[in-house]
Amino acid sequence: MRWLADLKSRLPEWMLEWLDVIVPATQVLIILVLAYLLRAALRLVVKRICRHYQLPAEVHMGARRILGFLVYAAALLLILERLGVSGSVLWSAFTGFAAVAAVAFFAAWSVLSNIFCTILIFTTRLFRLHDHIEVLESGDKPGLKGMVVDINAVYTTLQEDGGTTLQVPNSMFFQRVVRRGHPIGSLDG
Repeated sequence: MRWLADLKSRLPEWMLEWLDVIVPATQVLIILVLAYLLRAALRLVVKRICRHYQLPAEVHMGARRILGFLVYAAALLLILERLGVSGSVLWSAFTGFAAVAAVAFFAAWSVLSNIFCTILIFTTRLFRLHDHIEVLESGDKPGLKGMVVDINAVYTTLQEDGGTTLQVPNSMFFQRVVRRGHPIGSLDG
């Protein structure tokens, strides 16, 4: 870096302002060119290995994609380092985001599952309003049964013979056997 200090001392004042932009931009450009060349060289090596060992095309394509991703991910990290972003800060941000995303995914999983199952209930016509259904625990044991009085995004409400209502999570209908009966006078089967 001594050469850079010598260069700065010989340049005019107006050019010094641009030097702080030109040097990192040149470094970024060099990183991108080297990443492209490395990716091209790795593609050639993978192609030769796959041809030599007569590997399937899927292995060839998968290896090319994985190596390309790794090369460009490393190039991105190098570029960010050249621009002043710390690798430890990036790693901390990534792991923090991944932890929060994992917790949010698991927290929302049952709700998302029920919403997706609601869509399936309507599209597959598993049952409709006013159908009499029974959710069996197994093929021979009786389970929840009643008339469907409401289907919302999370629950299906069944009215039992005694007048009480049950709210059954929609995902349960795809985990158990459902016996379906139609109200008298129903046109569809």
